[in-house]
Amino acid sequence: MMMKRRLMMVERIMYVDPETPVNCIFTARISGDIPEANFTAALAKIQQKHPLLRARIDHKTEQYPVYIEDREIDPIPLRIVERQSDDDWMKESEKEWFRLFEDEKKPLAQLVWVKGENRSEILWVMPHCLCDGGSLVTLMRELLILLDDPSAELKPYEAFGSVNDFLPADFDLKKKKRNARLYLLMAKLFFLMQRKSQQKNLGKNYAVHWKLDPETTSQITATCKAHGISVHALLCASFMQAFQEKQGSKAKGKVISPVDVRHFIPEIRQDHVFAFAPTVELSIKKGSRDVVHNARQIKKELGLKIEKMQARELLWMGEQMHPIVERMISLLKSGRGGHDVTLSNMGKLNIPAEYSRFKVETIFSPTVAFPWLNSTTLVATTFNQQMDFMFISHEDFLPKAEATAIKDKALEFLTQPV
Repeated sequence: MMMKRRLMMVERIMYVDPETPVNCIFTARISGDIPEANFTAALAKIQQKHPLLRARIDHKTEQYPVYIEDREIDPIPLRIVERQSDDDWMKESEKEWFRLFEDEKKPLAQLVWVKGENRSEILWVMPHCLCDGGSLVTLMRELLILLDDPSAELKPYEAFGSVNDFLPADFDLKKKKRNARLYLLMAKLFFLMQRKSQQKNLGKNYAVHWKLDPETTSQITATCKAHGISVHALLCASFMQAFQEKQGSKAKGKVISPVDVRHFIPEIRQDHVFAFAPTVELSIKKGSRDVVHNARQIKKELGLKIEKMQARELLWMGEQMHPIVERMISLLKSGRGGHDVTLSNMGKLNIPAEYSRFKVETIFSPTVAFPWLNSTTLVATTFNQQMDFMFISHEDFLPKAEATAIKDKALEFLTQPV
Protein backbone atom coordinates (compact mmCIF):
# COMPACT_ATOMS: atom_id res chain seq x y z
CA MET A 1 0.00 0.00 0.00
CA MET A 2 1.41 3.40 -1.01
CA MET A 3 1.93 5.84 1.84
CA LYS A 4 0.09 9.13 1.84
CA ARG A 5 -0.30 10.89 5.15
CA ARG A 6 -0.29 14.36 6.61
CA LEU A 7 2.90 15.42 8.37
CA MET A 8 2.46 15.09 12.12
CA MET A 9 2.39 18.33 14.10
CA VAL A 10 6.02 17.95 15.24
CA GLU A 11 7.08 17.07 11.69
CA ARG A 12 5.41 20.26 10.44
CA ILE A 13 7.33 22.32 12.99
CA MET A 14 10.64 20.80 11.85
CA TYR A 15 9.61 21.18 8.19
CA VAL A 16 8.91 24.91 8.88
CA ASP A 17 8.07 25.76 5.24
CA PRO A 18 9.28 24.90 1.71
CA GLU A 19 11.98 27.62 1.78
CA THR A 20 13.55 26.82 5.18
CA PRO A 21 16.02 23.91 5.44
CA VAL A 22 16.36 22.16 8.82
CA ASN A 23 18.74 19.27 8.14
CA CYS A 24 20.37 16.73 10.45
CA ILE A 25 23.95 15.73 9.60
CA PHE A 26 25.45 12.55 11.10
CA THR A 27 29.06 11.62 10.36
CA ALA A 28 31.31 8.57 10.73
CA ARG A 29 35.05 8.46 10.01
CA ILE A 30 36.33 5.19 8.57
CA SER A 31 39.72 3.80 7.58
CA GLY A 32 39.83 1.38 4.67
CA ASP A 33 38.97 1.19 0.99
CA ILE A 34 35.36 0.85 -0.20
CA PRO A 35 34.28 0.55 -3.87
CA GLU A 36 31.81 3.20 -5.02
CA ALA A 37 29.52 0.38 -6.26
CA ASN A 38 29.04 -0.69 -2.63
CA PHE A 39 27.63 2.74 -1.78
CA THR A 40 25.14 2.56 -4.66
CA ALA A 41 23.99 -0.93 -3.68
CA ALA A 42 23.75 -0.06 0.02
CA LEU A 43 21.69 3.07 -0.55
CA ALA A 44 19.28 1.17 -2.81
CA LYS A 45 18.59 -1.43 -0.11
CA ILE A 46 18.19 1.20 2.61
CA GLN A 47 15.77 3.16 0.43
CA GLN A 48 13.79 -0.01 -0.26
CA LYS A 49 13.43 -0.66 3.48
CA HIS A 50 12.31 2.76 4.74
CA PRO A 51 9.08 4.25 3.27
CA LEU A 52 10.02 7.85 4.13
CA LEU A 53 13.12 7.55 1.93
CA ARG A 54 10.78 7.01 -1.03
CA ALA A 55 8.58 9.98 -0.18
CA ARG A 56 8.27 13.60 -1.19
CA ILE A 57 6.42 16.42 0.59
CA ASP A 58 3.43 17.94 -1.18
CA HIS A 59 2.70 21.36 0.34
CA LYS A 60 0.42 22.66 -2.42
CA THR A 61 -2.48 20.25 -2.86
CA GLU A 62 -3.99 20.05 0.63
CA GLN A 63 -4.48 22.38 3.59
CA TYR A 64 -1.45 20.96 5.40
CA PRO A 65 1.69 19.34 3.88
CA VAL A 66 1.57 15.60 3.24
CA TYR A 67 4.08 12.82 2.63
CA ILE A 68 3.46 11.00 -0.64
CA GLU A 69 5.31 7.78 -1.40
CA ASP A 70 6.64 7.57 -4.95
CA ARG A 71 7.89 4.19 -6.16
CA GLU A 72 9.49 5.91 -9.17
CA ILE A 73 11.51 8.36 -7.06
CA ASP A 74 15.22 8.71 -7.87
CA PRO A 75 17.86 6.81 -5.85
CA ILE A 76 19.37 8.49 -2.78
CA PRO A 77 22.08 10.79 -4.21
CA LEU A 78 25.74 10.22 -3.36
CA ARG A 79 27.92 13.34 -3.41
CA ILE A 80 31.66 12.60 -3.45
CA VAL A 81 34.15 15.19 -2.18
CA GLU A 82 37.93 14.79 -2.42
CA ARG A 83 39.35 14.73 1.10
CA GLN A 84 41.99 17.35 1.89
CA SER A 85 42.11 17.39 5.71
CA ASP A 86 40.59 15.99 8.91
CA ASP A 87 38.35 19.07 9.09
CA ASP A 88 36.62 18.68 5.73
CA TRP A 89 33.68 16.79 7.24
CA MET A 90 32.71 19.81 9.36
CA LYS A 91 32.92 22.16 6.38
CA GLU A 92 30.70 19.80 4.39
CA SER A 93 28.30 19.53 7.35
CA GLU A 94 27.92 23.30 7.43
CA LYS A 95 27.18 23.34 3.69
CA GLU A 96 24.55 20.64 4.09
CA TRP A 97 22.77 22.49 6.92
CA PHE A 98 21.28 24.76 4.31
CA ARG A 99 20.49 22.25 1.55
CA LEU A 100 16.89 22.48 0.33
CA PHE A 101 15.35 19.18 -0.69
CA GLU A 102 13.13 20.81 -3.29
CA ASP A 103 13.43 18.48 -6.30
CA GLU A 104 10.25 16.36 -6.25
CA LYS A 105 11.97 13.60 -8.21
CA LYS A 106 14.67 13.15 -5.57
CA PRO A 107 14.26 11.61 -2.09
CA LEU A 108 14.50 13.52 1.20
CA ALA A 109 18.02 12.26 1.95
CA GLN A 110 21.55 12.50 0.66
CA LEU A 111 24.86 10.85 1.44
CA VAL A 112 28.14 12.76 1.30
CA TRP A 113 31.38 10.78 0.96
CA VAL A 114 34.45 12.81 1.88
CA LYS A 115 36.79 10.41 0.13
CA GLY A 116 40.45 9.99 0.97
CA GLU A 117 43.01 7.34 0.09
CA ASN A 118 42.64 5.28 3.24
CA ARG A 119 40.51 7.55 5.45
CA SER A 120 37.05 8.87 4.67
CA GLU A 121 34.06 10.50 6.33
CA ILE A 122 30.50 9.47 5.51
CA LEU A 123 27.74 12.01 6.17
CA TRP A 124 24.04 11.21 6.27
CA VAL A 125 21.99 14.33 5.43
CA MET A 126 18.24 14.33 6.11
CA PRO A 127 15.54 16.88 6.94
CA HIS A 128 14.76 16.80 10.67
CA CYS A 129 11.06 16.43 9.86
CA LEU A 130 11.90 12.86 8.75
CA CYS A 131 14.14 11.64 11.52
CA ASP A 132 15.26 11.75 15.13
CA GLY A 133 18.65 10.75 16.52
CA GLY A 134 17.65 7.09 16.75
CA SER A 135 16.78 7.08 13.03
CA LEU A 136 20.23 8.45 12.16
CA VAL A 137 21.95 5.73 14.19
CA THR A 138 19.87 3.07 12.43
CA LEU A 139 20.70 4.43 8.98
CA MET A 140 24.42 4.67 9.75
CA ARG A 141 24.49 1.13 11.16
CA GLU A 142 22.64 -0.26 8.12
CA LEU A 143 24.89 1.64 5.72
CA LEU A 144 28.10 0.34 7.33
CA ILE A 145 26.81 -3.25 7.33
CA LEU A 146 25.94 -3.03 3.63
CA LEU A 147 29.17 -1.27 2.65
CA ASP A 148 31.01 -4.17 4.24
CA ASP A 149 28.71 -6.88 2.87
CA PRO A 150 26.56 -5.82 -0.10
CA SER A 151 24.73 -9.17 0.01
CA ALA A 152 23.21 -8.44 3.45
CA GLU A 153 19.44 -8.02 3.48
CA LEU A 154 17.20 -5.48 5.21
CA LYS A 155 13.55 -6.19 6.04
CA PRO A 156 11.14 -3.52 4.68
CA TYR A 157 8.19 -2.35 6.82
CA GLU A 158 4.85 -0.67 6.18
CA ALA A 159 4.46 3.03 6.97
CA PHE A 160 1.79 3.98 9.49
CA GLY A 161 -1.27 5.78 8.14
CA SER A 162 -1.88 8.25 10.99
CA VAL A 163 -1.20 8.61 14.71
CA ASN A 164 -4.56 6.89 15.30
CA ASP A 165 -2.73 3.66 14.45
CA PHE A 166 -0.94 3.98 17.81
CA LEU A 167 -4.00 4.62 20.00
CA PRO A 168 -4.95 1.97 22.60
CA ALA A 169 -8.29 0.18 22.31
CA ASP A 170 -9.71 1.95 25.40
CA PHE A 171 -8.91 5.45 24.12
CA ASP A 172 -12.00 7.63 24.82
CA LEU A 173 -12.07 9.63 21.57
CA LYS A 174 -15.17 11.71 22.46
CA LYS A 175 -13.78 12.85 25.80
CA LYS A 176 -10.33 13.51 24.37
CA LYS A 177 -11.77 15.60 21.53
CA ARG A 178 -13.59 17.81 24.05
CA ASN A 179 -10.35 18.25 26.00
CA ALA A 180 -8.46 18.98 22.77
CA ARG A 181 -10.83 21.79 21.81
CA LEU A 182 -10.22 23.40 25.20
CA TYR A 183 -6.44 23.01 24.89
CA LEU A 184 -6.53 24.49 21.42
CA LEU A 185 -8.44 27.53 22.66
CA MET A 186 -6.01 28.00 25.56
CA ALA A 187 -3.05 27.63 23.21
CA LYS A 188 -4.43 30.29 20.87
CA LEU A 189 -4.80 32.68 23.81
CA PHE A 190 -1.28 31.84 24.99
CA PHE A 191 0.23 32.68 21.60
CA LEU A 192 -1.72 35.93 21.40
CA MET A 193 -0.19 37.03 24.73
CA GLN A 194 3.42 36.24 23.79
CA ARG A 195 5.78 39.12 23.14
CA LYS A 196 8.02 38.79 20.14
CA SER A 197 11.68 39.68 20.28
CA GLN A 198 13.22 42.00 17.71
CA GLN A 199 16.16 39.60 17.52
CA LYS A 200 16.29 37.00 14.77
CA ASN A 201 18.45 34.13 13.68
CA LEU A 202 20.15 35.57 10.60
CA GLY A 203 21.74 32.25 9.69
CA LYS A 204 25.10 32.66 11.44
CA ASN A 205 24.86 29.17 12.92
CA TYR A 206 27.87 27.36 14.34
CA ALA A 207 28.78 24.09 16.05
CA VAL A 208 31.43 23.81 18.75
CA HIS A 209 32.77 20.25 18.67
CA TRP A 210 34.92 18.35 21.15
CA LYS A 211 35.68 14.74 22.01
CA LEU A 212 36.79 13.32 25.35
CA ASP A 213 39.48 10.67 25.54
CA PRO A 214 38.61 7.21 26.97
CA GLU A 215 40.19 8.04 30.36
CA THR A 216 38.09 11.17 30.86
CA THR A 217 34.96 9.40 29.62
CA SER A 218 35.63 6.57 32.08
CA GLN A 219 36.16 9.11 34.87
CA ILE A 220 32.73 10.68 34.21
CA THR A 221 31.09 7.25 34.24
CA ALA A 222 32.85 6.39 37.52
CA THR A 223 31.68 9.66 39.09
CA CYS A 224 28.09 8.87 38.14
CA LYS A 225 28.34 5.33 39.50
CA ALA A 226 29.87 6.52 42.78
CA HIS A 227 27.09 9.04 43.37
CA GLY A 228 24.17 6.99 42.02
CA ILE A 229 23.38 9.43 39.22
CA SER A 230 23.06 9.05 35.47
CA VAL A 231 25.42 10.53 32.89
CA HIS A 232 22.47 12.41 31.42
CA ALA A 233 21.62 13.98 34.79
CA LEU A 234 25.25 15.02 35.33
CA LEU A 235 25.38 16.57 31.84
CA CYS A 236 22.18 18.54 32.53
CA ALA A 237 23.38 19.74 35.94
CA SER A 238 26.87 20.67 34.69
CA PHE A 239 25.64 22.69 31.73
CA MET A 240 22.89 24.47 33.63
CA GLN A 241 25.43 25.39 36.32
CA ALA A 242 27.84 26.59 33.63
CA PHE A 243 25.14 28.82 32.13
CA GLN A 244 24.52 30.30 35.60
CA GLU A 245 28.23 30.92 36.18
CA LYS A 246 28.73 32.61 32.81
CA GLN A 247 25.40 34.37 32.23
CA GLY A 248 24.34 35.24 35.75
CA SER A 249 20.75 36.48 35.97
CA LYS A 250 20.24 35.85 32.24
CA ALA A 251 20.47 32.09 32.81
CA LYS A 252 17.14 30.26 33.05
CA GLY A 253 18.22 27.22 35.07
CA LYS A 254 16.21 24.97 32.75
CA VAL A 255 16.99 22.40 30.09
CA ILE A 256 14.73 20.67 27.56
CA SER A 257 15.47 16.99 27.19
CA PRO A 258 14.14 14.86 24.29
CA VAL A 259 13.14 11.26 25.06
CA ASP A 260 13.14 8.34 22.59
CA VAL A 261 9.47 7.66 21.79
CA ARG A 262 10.30 4.02 20.99
CA HIS A 263 10.46 3.34 24.74
CA PHE A 264 6.73 4.05 24.97
CA ILE A 265 5.35 2.88 21.62
CA PRO A 266 6.91 -0.49 20.70
CA GLU A 267 5.13 -0.51 17.32
CA ILE A 268 7.70 2.12 16.32
CA ARG A 269 10.64 -0.23 16.21
CA GLN A 270 14.22 0.68 17.00
CA ASP A 271 15.09 0.34 13.30
CA HIS A 272 12.25 2.53 11.99
CA VAL A 273 12.80 6.05 10.65
CA PHE A 274 10.58 8.28 12.79
CA ALA A 275 10.70 11.94 13.80
CA PHE A 276 8.75 12.45 17.03
CA ALA A 277 10.72 12.75 20.28
CA PRO A 278 8.63 13.90 23.27
CA THR A 279 10.45 16.32 25.56
CA VAL A 280 10.61 16.99 29.29
CA GLU A 281 11.72 20.18 31.02
CA LEU A 282 14.26 19.81 33.81
CA SER A 283 15.50 22.53 36.14
CA ILE A 284 17.85 23.48 38.96
CA LYS A 285 17.35 26.09 41.65
CA LYS A 286 19.11 29.38 41.01
CA GLY A 287 22.06 29.84 43.30
CA SER A 288 22.57 26.11 43.87
CA ARG A 289 26.22 25.26 43.17
CA ASP A 290 26.27 21.58 44.19
CA VAL A 291 26.37 19.89 40.78
CA VAL A 292 26.12 16.32 42.13
CA HIS A 293 23.14 17.22 44.33
CA ASN A 294 21.48 18.92 41.38
CA ALA A 295 22.13 15.85 39.23
CA ARG A 296 20.40 13.65 41.83
CA GLN A 297 17.37 15.93 41.75
CA ILE A 298 17.36 15.95 37.94
CA LYS A 299 17.54 12.15 37.77
CA LYS A 300 14.59 11.91 40.14
CA GLU A 301 12.60 14.57 38.27
CA LEU A 302 13.29 12.95 34.90
CA GLY A 303 12.23 9.53 36.19
CA LEU A 304 8.92 10.88 37.51
CA LYS A 305 8.16 12.76 34.30
CA ILE A 306 8.97 9.78 32.09
CA GLU A 307 6.79 7.56 34.31
CA LYS A 308 3.83 9.91 33.76
CA MET A 309 4.44 10.41 30.05
CA GLN A 310 1.54 9.40 27.81
CA ALA A 311 3.35 9.28 24.48
CA ARG A 312 0.42 7.89 22.47
CA GLU A 313 -1.88 10.60 23.75
CA LEU A 314 0.79 13.26 23.14
CA LEU A 315 1.02 12.18 19.51
CA TRP A 316 -2.75 12.29 19.12
CA MET A 317 -3.11 15.61 20.93
CA GLY A 318 -0.46 17.14 18.70
CA GLU A 319 -2.62 16.32 15.68
CA GLN A 320 -5.40 18.49 17.12
CA MET A 321 -3.00 21.46 17.21
CA HIS A 322 -2.47 21.80 13.43
CA PRO A 323 -4.43 25.11 13.26
CA ILE A 324 -1.78 26.83 15.44
CA VAL A 325 1.41 25.27 14.04
CA GLU A 326 2.30 28.45 12.13
CA ARG A 327 1.98 30.46 15.36
CA MET A 328 4.24 27.95 17.11
CA ILE A 329 6.84 28.33 14.37
CA SER A 330 6.58 32.12 14.53
CA LEU A 331 7.16 32.06 18.29
CA LEU A 332 10.17 29.74 17.91
CA LYS A 333 11.66 32.15 15.38
CA SER A 334 11.15 35.20 17.59
CA GLY A 335 10.96 33.96 21.21
CA ARG A 336 13.91 33.66 23.58
CA GLY A 337 12.37 30.63 25.28
CA GLY A 338 12.44 29.75 28.96
CA HIS A 339 15.38 27.35 28.81
CA ASP A 340 19.16 27.53 28.50
CA VAL A 341 19.69 24.57 26.19
CA THR A 342 18.04 21.58 24.57
CA LEU A 343 20.18 18.65 25.66
CA SER A 344 20.04 15.38 23.76
CA ASN A 345 22.24 12.61 25.15
CA MET A 346 22.06 9.73 22.67
CA GLY A 347 24.24 7.56 24.89
CA LYS A 348 26.34 4.64 23.70
CA LEU A 349 25.79 4.20 19.96
CA ASN A 350 24.70 0.76 18.80
CA ILE A 351 27.16 0.72 15.90
CA PRO A 352 30.04 -1.78 15.61
CA ALA A 353 33.58 -0.44 15.08
CA GLU A 354 35.19 -3.40 13.28
CA TYR A 355 34.27 -4.69 9.81
CA SER A 356 36.06 -6.97 7.37
CA ARG A 357 36.68 -4.21 4.78
CA PHE A 358 37.22 -1.21 7.06
CA LYS A 359 37.23 0.13 10.60
CA VAL A 360 35.12 2.92 12.08
CA GLU A 361 37.66 5.23 13.72
CA THR A 362 35.12 7.50 15.33
CA ILE A 363 31.61 8.92 15.05
CA PHE A 364 30.71 12.57 15.43
CA SER A 365 27.50 13.63 17.17
CA PRO A 366 24.75 14.93 14.86
CA THR A 367 24.44 18.62 14.02
CA VAL A 368 21.45 20.69 12.91
CA ALA A 369 21.18 24.43 12.24
CA PHE A 370 17.78 25.40 13.63
CA PRO A 371 16.22 28.64 12.37
CA TRP A 372 14.87 29.43 15.86
CA LEU A 373 16.00 32.45 17.87
CA ASN A 374 16.89 30.16 20.79
CA SER A 375 18.44 27.30 18.85
CA THR A 376 20.99 26.43 21.55
CA THR A 377 21.38 22.65 21.55
CA LEU A 378 23.86 20.17 23.01
CA VAL A 379 24.09 16.69 21.47
CA ALA A 380 26.20 14.02 23.15
CA THR A 381 27.08 10.51 21.96
CA THR A 382 29.48 7.80 23.13
CA PHE A 383 31.37 5.56 20.72
CA ASN A 384 34.47 3.46 21.26
CA GLN A 385 34.70 4.58 24.94
CA GLN A 386 34.78 8.26 23.93
CA MET A 387 32.11 10.86 24.59
CA ASP A 388 31.59 13.28 21.71
CA PHE A 389 29.78 16.63 21.89
CA MET A 390 28.24 19.18 19.55
CA PHE A 391 27.24 22.52 21.10
CA ILE A 392 25.11 24.29 18.51
CA SER A 393 23.68 27.81 18.38
CA HIS A 394 24.06 31.03 16.34
CA GLU A 395 25.92 34.31 16.78
CA ASP A 396 22.78 36.45 17.02
CA PHE A 397 21.63 34.69 20.21
CA LEU A 398 24.66 33.10 21.87
CA PRO A 399 28.01 34.29 20.48
CA LYS A 400 30.41 31.44 19.78
CA ALA A 401 33.00 32.83 22.23
CA GLU A 402 30.39 32.77 25.01
CA ALA A 403 29.32 29.24 24.08
CA THR A 404 32.95 28.12 24.26
CA ALA A 405 33.31 29.65 27.74
CA ILE A 406 30.13 27.84 28.89
CA LYS A 407 31.46 24.59 27.43
CA ASP A 408 34.80 24.97 29.25
CA LYS A 409 33.06 25.68 32.57
CA ALA A 410 30.70 22.70 32.11
CA LEU A 411 33.70 20.45 31.47
CA GLU A 412 35.18 21.55 34.81
CA PHE A 413 32.01 20.38 36.56
CA LEU A 414 31.83 17.17 34.54
CA THR A 415 35.40 16.13 35.26
CA GLN A 416 35.75 17.21 38.90
CA PRO A 417 37.20 14.44 41.13
CA VAL A 418 34.80 11.87 42.65
